[in-house]
Amino acid sequence: MTTVPAEPTGRLSDAWRHCVGTGRVELALRRDYQDSLALIQRDIGFRHIRGHGLFSDGMGVHRPYDHEGVRHVHHSFTYVDQIVDAYLAAGIRPFLELGFMPAELASGSRTVFWWRGNVTPPRSHREWAALVRSTIAHLVDRYGLDEVRTWPIEVWNEPNLPDFWQDADETAYHRLYEVTAHAVKEVDAGLQVGGPAISPGADDWLERFAEFAEHREVPVDFVSKHAYSSGPAQHVPFGVHQTLAPASDLLDQFATPRVLLKGTRLADLPVHITEFNSSYRPDNPIHDTAFHAAYLAPVLAHGGDHTDSFSYWTFSDMFEETGVPTALFHGGFGLLTHRQIRKPTYHLYAFMARMGPDLLALGDDHLVTRHPDGRITVLAWAPVDPTGEIPGPDRHVLRLSLPVGAGEVFVRRSTVDDEHGNAWTAWRHMGSPRSPKPGQLDVLHEASEPARAHRRLPAREGRVDLDLTLTRHEITLVELTPVADETPAWWDERRLLGGTAT
Repeated sequence: MTTVPAEPTGRLSDAWRHCVGTGRVELALRRDYQDSLALIQRDIGFRHIRGHGLFSDGMGVHRPYDHEGVRHVHHSFTYVDQIVDAYLAAGIRPFLELGFMPAELASGSRTVFWWRGNVTPPRSHREWAALVRSTIAHLVDRYGLDEVRTWPIEVWNEPNLPDFWQDADETAYHRLYEVTAHAVKEVDAGLQVGGPAISPGADDWLERFAEFAEHREVPVDFVSKHAYSSGPAQHVPFGVHQTLAPASDLLDQFATPRVLLKGTRLADLPVHITEFNSSYRPDNPIHDTAFHAAYLAPVLAHGGDHTDSFSYWTFSDMFEETGVPTALFHGGFGLLTHRQIRKPTYHLYAFMARMGPDLLALGDDHLVTRHPDGRITVLAWAPVDPTGEIPGPDRHVLRLSLPVGAGEVFVRRSTVDDEHGNAWTAWRHMGSPRSPKPGQLDVLHEASEPARAHRRLPAREGRVDLDLTLTRHEITLVELTPVADETPAWWDERRLLGGTAT
């Protein structure tokens, strides 16, 4: 039995809620995307959203033209405005990522993804700086300086990878960052700009980025990097499989920037993990499983101890980096499918959103909080084996003594595991239909609902003993509310069928 203290040990970090990832920002022009965003904001409520391709050609921002033999550039913000308006209407703010390179400004033709994001440096840094200044100035003019100052501005994405930055040229990235950061600050010194947005395995870039920023006196307001825990891809048609490191490896990656930057000019800056997940591959089906929710539960619970934010990549399977999905559960690592079906990891986030602000206990398999009105919330998870060598225990027992005050408590338990709150399992039982019919979709939406149970427990000396038995890969949310019993004195259930009360 674990005795949970009656007094808070601190505040529960909400670093998990600061930001969430999305596919290329152009997708936000779609109505089904906006409906999915509204759903996730209703149940979870992220504060910022980050995606690629703000300057890609599909956004139509950079529009050069010739007039009387002279080259001019027009900047158009029609799509940018529609997207930001949609974000703000959904109660979420942009975490701006500046990229990719407009084709008419690019120094080369190298691209990434089927929608051809150009990953080459600008052929004119002066013209790139004008693009950045014009865009940020427009946003300030349209949405107000106080608002845009709350939007972090990140320079590029994973420049340490040749797929995302030509030849992974670090010197060229530093030049791009310097030009971009000064252009942002020319609009307003209070705007937040940062980087280098590196992928895992390139932490040496952080130290050199700090040296470069200090030597060149370049503005840096936050440091960003990404964290994933998967190994090399084993390809199958329309998908991949990968090994996973223990979830604690993600926490180690979260902590790395502060360790490496200690003693540098960047040491005390906010650290944002602007992408994290188990696998970096959207076509890895591990994202759809109950295992995945149980695997990431300790990361959400403990991640705020190491970083200012960690952004799940991505909120929806409407993503398309590996092409348009070939089936309902192929082609996305979102919390939602592209048909707005909630996955087990979605429920993990929704459970976290229902936790209280006061932290009472945090263990290897549980998190306990209290709300201002006295409610106690418990998030518990079954341990998993990330190697896949064993399936994990059939049962995991957790016994807690909780401080609830006098009287009785109403107990509500919401459960997600391999069979409950798990549309992936139902879809597999259906025969994995590529394009489920309307009736099948209804079943899958129903299957994605957590199982719920209710009971009532007495308190003894201000405490309740809560015994939980979790199934394999289960996450569970238990909410305990003091009972104010308003049952009439004359009520007796023995009379329901005409019996006589005694």
